[in-house]
Amino acid sequence: MYVGKVVGSVVCTVKDENLEGVKLLVVRLIENGEPKGYEVSADATRQAGAGDLVYIIGKKEATLPFRERRIIPVDSSIVGFIDKLNEEI
Repeated sequence: MYVGKVVGSVVCTVKDENLEGVKLLVVRLIENGEPKGYEVSADATRQAGAGDLVYIIGKKEATLPFRERRIIPVDSSIVGFIDKLNEEI
């Protein structure tokens, strides 16, 4: 599980046929309230946009939101939105 903020989108002229209709977004990962790095994520919700705080799953689980397709080549997927984030230590 990761938390991130959508900072952009990816435009592809050629991509895997199983990714047709799937939005690809650039997400700045957040850890302990600080930017951690970037990730390109497939948008399972099809609704995320710039500035949205999102919940991301990775690795094999990233393909689960797309299980109606045979195989989808993704390493991370946006699966939800975060309305408010509270961090306590």
